[in-house]
Amino acid sequence: MNRKKLLLSATLLLSVPTYTQANIIVDTKNVDTQQYHADMYECEQLTQQIEHQAPNSLGHDVLSSTAKGAAIGAAGGAISGGSGSSGAKAGAGIGLIGGALKHGAEKRRAKQNFDGQTQSVVRNCMVGRGYTVLN
Repeated sequence: MNRKKLLLSATLLLSVPTYTQANIIVDTKNVDTQQYHADMYECEQLTQQIEHQAPNSLGHDVLSSTAKGAAIGAAGGAISGGSGSSGAKAGAGIGLIGGALKHGAEKRRAKQNFDGQTQSVVRNCMVGRGYTVLN
């Protein structure tokens, strides 16, 4: 019966996709490889508890930046003696581009934060289980 459980466990470990990309290096000298893989799997599963912080939607960032850009452009156009509408158009265009760039930067920051937390959880978990983590 224990052999069947072990075979089933091994099959499940190989068939379940891993969603984390923890890049830790563990010294496996004198370590039982089956126990190591089981511990690594369990530690990676703990990362499912990390809350993924999603940035605002792209539409929200673009709309907000476009509106701000239009207002600033109109004000600048009016101050310089123009009608303000051409300044508003230019400001809206700049705001559109700025909103898209802001969203991309926020998205990259959120992913870097998530990846760092993932690596930290797996590293701390493996250290807590008695492994020597080299990075």
